[in-house]
Amino acid sequence: MRIGLYPGTFDPVTLGHLDIMHRAARLVDRLVIGVAINREKKPMFELQERVEMIRMETAQITACEVIVHPFENLLIDCARDVGAQVIIRGLRAVTDFEYEFQMVGMNRLMDDSIETVFLMADARRQAIASRLVKEIARLNGDISKFVTPAVAKALISRVR
Repeated sequence: MRIGLYPGTFDPVTLGHLDIMHRAARLVDRLVIGVAINREKKPMFELQERVEMIRMETAQITACEVIVHPFENLLIDCARDVGAQVIIRGLRAVTDFEYEFQMVGMNRLMDDSIETVFLMADARRQAIASRLVKEIARLNGDISKFVTPAVAKALISRVR
């Protein structure tokens, strides 16, 4: 069984994240969506809220089994914990690549049996970043092009 881990904070989950999830699901038998507990990022949504949003938004994925898995340890340890052979990462721009390049190198030094696969963001989704979506929502902008209606409702409710 091919198990892939797609990690992130998903605060909130965007259409860009969902695009990567749907595409990754075609590559593996089980897709584990690792929801990071990253206290330094000070998420707007609590862990359980983010987990539930992702469960709701991925319920229609049928290409593989999808599991939503919160984690607070090292990414490579999470990958081991869930039995992942591959870590799936989305890339939007060159700046993403520089960060991801360093992370892959460190992860390979810790466990070279786990590969990392990069999926380029769909051209229509490359500019979407959770932090920017939150800022647009805070300033009463239209976020409908960046998140699903359910996530938009939760986000607007949170910022107002």
